[in-house]
Amino acid sequence: MIQAVDLRSGMTFLQDGKLIRVIEASHHKPGKGNTVMRMKLRDVRTGTIYETTFRPNDRFERAYLDTKDVQYLYDMDNQAVFMDLETYEQYEVSKEQIEEELKFLLENMNVKIQFFGSEVIGVELPPTVELKVAETEPGIKGATVTGTGKPATMETGLVVSVPDFINNGDLLVISTADGGSYSRRATK
Repeated sequence: MIQAVDLRSGMTFLQDGKLIRVIEASHHKPGKGNTVMRMKLRDVRTGTIYETTFRPNDRFERAYLDTKDVQYLYDMDNQAVFMDLETYEQYEVSKEQIEEELKFLLENMNVKIQFFGSEVIGVELPPTVELKVAETEPGIKGATVTGTGKPATMETGLVVSVPDFINNGDLLVISTADGGSYSRRATK
């Protein structure tokens, strides 16, 4: 069992038979009354995102997840197909279930998929990925990193704010932890 005060972003727990993943968690101390935990949660099976509050001492059953190293092969209709790197077994995951993660995935990229028992529940991304800029405004000569930035659409459809000197075709390192932010240019 785990207390609400110990829940952190990325953790998964069981509540009323549902598998819930914490997206955001924060303490909130109102002017009057006791401290509460404000949570932004996602039902892993349905993809529903909702916000709620818990008392800090509320207890939940922690969900223990297994992971496997896989390679992202392709997507077909509403399924994404992954292959186990050891057994070559293929797993199909609903695109709805991994909608956000797909913005970081390229074909033949190695990632981990998460299992709860025998059920595939999600994809664990690496901390950073390298993606090519598909479309952005032309770079400004002499621009620095401290400029205001501009939007760039990556090859996967992800839109990231990048410095003014970035051009179409540049290979960038993108952080996956915060939903996709520019980190630096990739070394060739």
